[in-house]
Formats: sequence, structure tokens, C-alpha cells
Amino acid sequence: MSSNSRRRILILAMLLIALAVGPAVVSAQQQPPPKPAQDEFLPIDQLPPGETLPAARLLIAAYAVVWIGLAVYLWSIWQRLGRVEQEIADVTRRVQDAQAAERPRPAGGAGR
Repeated sequence: MSSNSRRRILILAMLLIALAVGPAVVSAQQQPPPKPAQDEFLPIDQLPPGETLPAARLLIAAYAVVWIGLAVYLWSIWQRLGRVEQEIADVTRRVQDAQAAERPRPAGGAGR
């Protein structure tokens, strides 16, 4: 690469960085100073109604989602376990049937 192309790439990179950072600096300078009420503690009963969070409802909803998810997971394990037990019973029956078919049957005649 020639020094001329390196210089162009450097200028382009600096221009892109300036375009990316510039709006953030300008918007940070234009923010109004914080209100004095934001610097001190306010009891919850003095806050406007729009600034409170319904914590109890959110907590109950979160626990409900977790419990429902756990119940669905346990139900799916129970179903899969039932299928596995059925397959094991089928395989056991097949093996016993195969072993019974391979055993020689005793002859009906007199013993030797």
C-alpha cells in the first residue's frame, strides 16, 4: 500500500469516528441540569402515580411463570418416562419370546 492510500484510509476512519461520536457529545451538552428533587430521597407516597412500579403484581407474575414452566417440564418428563417404561416392557417381552423360541423342546419319548 502506498502512503497516499494509507493517508486516505486514516482520514476516512477519523471522519467516521467523528460522525459516530459527534451526536453523542452534542446531545450530552444539551441536557438540562437535574432537578433538585432528584438529588434527595423521596418517600413512595410523595411520588407521582406514574413513577411507581407495581412490584407485587410483577413478582406474582414472575413466580407464576416459573411455576407453570416447572409444571410443564415435570409433565413432559413424566410422559417421556412412561414411554421409556413401555418400550422397556416391549423389549423385555420380545427377548423372552425369542429365548423361548430358541430353547429346544423336550422330546415326548423316553429319556436316555
